[in-house]
Amino acid sequence: MTTGSRKDTTQLGQYPAHLETTQNGNDEILERSYGETRRSPVQIRAAPPNPKILNVLVSLEANNKSKSVIRNTRKYLTSLSKEANLENPEEVKEAIKNRKVSDGMKRILCYAYQRYADYYQIQWKKPKYVAKSREVKIPTKQKIEKIIASAHAPLNLKLQISYEDGLRPIELYTLRPKDIDFEQRKLYPETAKNGSPRFLPISIQLKGMLETYIQQHNIKPDEHLFKGNQTQYSQSFRELRNRLAKRLNDPSYKNIKLYDLRHYFGTTMYAELGNLRIVQKLMGHKHITTTEIYEHLTLMETDPKFITRATQTTQEDDQAIAEGFEYITERNQIKMWRKRKF
Repeated sequence: MTTGSRKDTTQLGQYPAHLETTQNGNDEILERSYGETRRSPVQIRAAPPNPKILNVLVSLEANNKSKSVIRNTRKYLTSLSKEANLENPEEVKEAIKNRKVSDGMKRILCYAYQRYADYYQIQWKKPKYVAKSREVKIPTKQKIEKIIASAHAPLNLKLQISYEDGLRPIELYTLRPKDIDFEQRKLYPETAKNGSPRFLPISIQLKGMLETYIQQHNIKPDEHLFKGNQTQYSQSFRELRNRLAKRLNDPSYKNIKLYDLRHYFGTTMYAELGNLRIVQKLMGHKHITTTEIYEHLTLMETDPKFITRATQTTQEDDQAIAEGFEYITERNQIKMWRKRKF
């Protein structure tokens, strides 16, 4: 092990308050492990991490890392520091290895420690853990709509946006009124994960819900629509979903995850358009390989009597007409056509 000579020059009192503590006195401490969330039996105020971890967090913020990256780095480094000396990478490796969590979670822990090692110039060979791919099961439209119908404001509005436009949870919390063109009924989210910029259509129903919500809460154009973060959004969704499963005596609802609403959007778009490149644009994916999952997901049965096609250019329109396709509708500047099979 070789440790660099970077010094701790910042005192605890000099750190921004939002980096010193992430929980308020009324928040319940949530502990996430292996894809599950457990609620602490007591409500406590989170203690600030040690100054060496705070140095790393300040550096991440200075490099414009997202709040979720900073928050998770803090959480995982603080957790590791209770099991190993962060100055000893071999000890950290052993602690990660012995964690009773998935390889995917171990991989995340390694990335968190890598940020610490990079900051303090600690040499270590990051172990390789490969996350197992999870089969994605798309919930039915009926079940999603039942979940949304059982939610109160503003959760019902958040879920309607996730359902209609497939936003990532983190994208939902960056939305501002200025990102919405109410006249054209279009949404311009701030695309996460270095994805491609995009705009998405909103229904008349969603337009009305957004207008009412913004007016009732007097939200300014530059202010975020929603308070909180994606972790709290996921927790609220799980609680709602579980209550509904109990009320309907239908445990299958408990298998529905918040991110499945995004998968539902991607799947329906591919089923409707049949064009991966267009779906890639709608999803905000940087790489087409990420979008390919929607080729393998089946949600709805397409009408066996028709062949469908999506077009974006005048040349593609002319070709569709020449081949006998009938124009159906246009969505998000994408024209949809069909022709009867012979």
